[in-house]
Amino acid sequence: MTETRTRATTPEDLARLFVERANAGDAEGLAELYEPDAVLAYPPGATTVGREAIRAVCERMLAHAPGPFRVEEALPTVRHGDLALTSTRPADDTGGRVQVARRQPDGTWLRIIDRPEIRSETHSEDRPEAGAE
Repeated sequence: MTETRTRATTPEDLARLFVERANAGDAEGLAELYEPDAVLAYPPGATTVGREAIRAVCERMLAHAPGPFRVEEALPTVRHGDLALTSTRPADDTGGRVQVARRQPDGTWLRIIDRPEIRSETHSEDRPEAGAE
């Protein structure tokens, strides 16, 4: 049985689709938002390369992440031809999320580079402990 998932028709769709699939516990669907040789800077301090490795990381993330995920505030997308730089302001105060997406031959978009957490050492030291808010 072949499952058909909604595809991103704009680079901005990728963040919404990520949240929908994460909330559905769909690690395979999350990995399908990436090109086959995409690079994911996750878990923090590591680099994950390739859709299959990204699927495995997503499985582990979904097994441990508190839910539900929420669509975060999008910052303006920057485009150059078939490339787009997208970013959001994280609700979890990780400093920022940034992705590079590429338009596919069929007009849909997939991520090629994803850095879901940007946290400086100074910033992380200044953060309150969990539950201190």
